[in-house]
Amino acid sequence: MSFGPDLVILNASVLTFDDARPRAAALAVKDGRILEVGDEGAIRAMAGQGTEVIDAGGGTVLPGFIDSHVHLFGGSVELDYLDLSGVTGFDAVTAAVRARAARDRSARLIFAVQADYGMFGRGHRTTRHDLDRVLPDRPFAMFASDHHTIWANTAALELAGILGGGATEPGSEIVMGPDGRAEGELREPGAYARVLALTPYGGRDLAGLVTGRNPEPPASAAERARDLDALRRGLRHCASHGITGLHNMDGNFYTMELLAELDAAGDLICRTEVPFHYKSVDSLERFEDAEEMRRRWAGDRLWCHRVKMFMDGVIESRTALMIQPYPGSDHTGDAVFTPDHFDAACVEADRRGFQIATHAIGDLAVRRTLDGYGAARAANGARDARHRIEHIETLHPDDLPRFAELGVVASYQPGHAPFGHIYPAEAIAPHLHDAQKPLAYGWQSLRAAGTLVVFSTDWPVIRVDTMSTLRAACAPVALPAPWGDQRQGLMDALASMTRDNAWVEFNEHRKGRLAPGFMADIVVMKDDVERMEPDRFETTGAAVTISGGRITYRA
Repeated sequence: MSFGPDLVILNASVLTFDDARPRAAALAVKDGRILEVGDEGAIRAMAGQGTEVIDAGGGTVLPGFIDSHVHLFGGSVELDYLDLSGVTGFDAVTAAVRARAARDRSARLIFAVQADYGMFGRGHRTTRHDLDRVLPDRPFAMFASDHHTIWANTAALELAGILGGGATEPGSEIVMGPDGRAEGELREPGAYARVLALTPYGGRDLAGLVTGRNPEPPASAAERARDLDALRRGLRHCASHGITGLHNMDGNFYTMELLAELDAAGDLICRTEVPFHYKSVDSLERFEDAEEMRRRWAGDRLWCHRVKMFMDGVIESRTALMIQPYPGSDHTGDAVFTPDHFDAACVEADRRGFQIATHAIGDLAVRRTLDGYGAARAANGARDARHRIEHIETLHPDDLPRFAELGVVASYQPGHAPFGHIYPAEAIAPHLHDAQKPLAYGWQSLRAAGTLVVFSTDWPVIRVDTMSTLRAACAPVALPAPWGDQRQGLMDALASMTRDNAWVEFNEHRKGRLAPGFMADIVVMKDDVERMEPDRFETTGAAVTISGGRITYRA
């Protein structure tokens, strides 16, 4: 029996995010907890015969990254799909799709992800006719990178039974042509669910997003085993980026059951929070199901404490809900909830003690979300609720101070921004008025106004790459006025990916800092990030990831 630490990390530049000792050179771990943080000599002396020694080589050591906005099941599954990131033009898209079709001869649907809205030319709106040219003889569909639009060819629309249109829920649309047939553009989950059902995973991966309910029909034993394997791969992929914790952004009982099975087998290597997805078609009685989800799963590695809702869509498809019409249009976007229904849902979720996270991208969607949170506070009284708004891609100046006033957390994905090195400004600029641009993706503006800001990726919308997020936050592309300057300092950005993401999940007393007694969720970086130029952050990454004292990744 060993009385020394299980593991020590030496020769490190430790950023603890603990005010009592902000920096150190080494630390020790025992029984899944941090035993001591200190200088090199003292920690080295603690090591016994059975202690594993990790030499950080001068690299930064941090609390493990917590990605506070991911779609774990969908991201895991999409590791298998054709990835069209950066593929543009008919020739390139056709070559990639037909090569995949030749390889997957038995697939009933060829499915691709990460398609760009302007992949066939900026300003050209993709239709089924474009995709018929790409793959004329088999069903083919592709997901937009933001996962709010699917484009399908004629064969795929026929197979899904929606070539002639079909019923959708509020905020969703099967875009129809003048010939009375679907044009191939399916906006939002309520429109594209029947195409997702044709994918190799049968849409089970996104059932928690599309319906909030379990897959119908239930998964077979073989399908369930396939789903578990996909989740194992996805979790290992997350751990390879230094991630020890995840806040999932879609959920159902089936997802929870899969993750619980992985947890029981020791395979849930990233602690995961899963929300209850409350839809605009749900009555308030459905919060009884949320209570059951919270009761059944309340562990250290898997839990439910949050309700997720959608207020609108996205800017690129002009489904984000705006105060004034889009440029050159009389259209203000699509509301998913009516204000009264959303307010009532917020009041009920808050009354039951749930945290709320709401997708709100347009400035009117953000305003209505703040109104809903304000209604909950007025009805139930002020409490430490830590309600969140996700994305906040546009924000009216009048609503800037309301975040701090209501104690609302601003949840951002720096890689989404037109200055985040992934999406070009010209893709989003035509959809915004100049007056909207100074506060667009305005995380620094909100931080300066006293709002707690947390960072994440929204994987698989963008890669679950912590260093890409850090670069986007600290070294954004310089855009001309009237775009705002939202550049972050390194320590603020790192805090928004570690300590503050632990706080927003109500775990600030157990994780998110490197201090004695805290969970041993740790990442050892390959380099000292404080000595790096921020524009080079993507050249480094995790050398070792540790979750609960267990090494989950080693480069």
